[in-house]
Amino acid sequence: MAVKITDICIACGSCIDECPVEAIVDDSDNPKGEDIYYVYPDKCVECVGHNDQPACASACPTDGCIVWDAPVDGQPSRSEISADMRNGSTPVVQ
Repeated sequence: MAVKITDICIACGSCIDECPVEAIVDDSDNPKGEDIYYVYPDKCVECVGHNDQPACASACPTDGCIVWDAPVDGQPSRSEISADMRNGSTPVVQ
């Protein structure tokens, strides 16, 4: 995974509209069956080559909803984000 959406998501849809690689689905399409939006880890590229930071987090009106998580091998990721920040709780935009 590269970025992850937490359970504080308000399901506004802003992130879905901004994702340049269509890696985000709403709660009805969450493959884990959870009632939150979901980022497909094998599709998320952390907006490398698209934006200065992940567009989903920039568009999100909920502080701390979108967090850094471990990237998938072979997928583009932001090299300046250290392993200690990729714990699934560090907000992408603070």
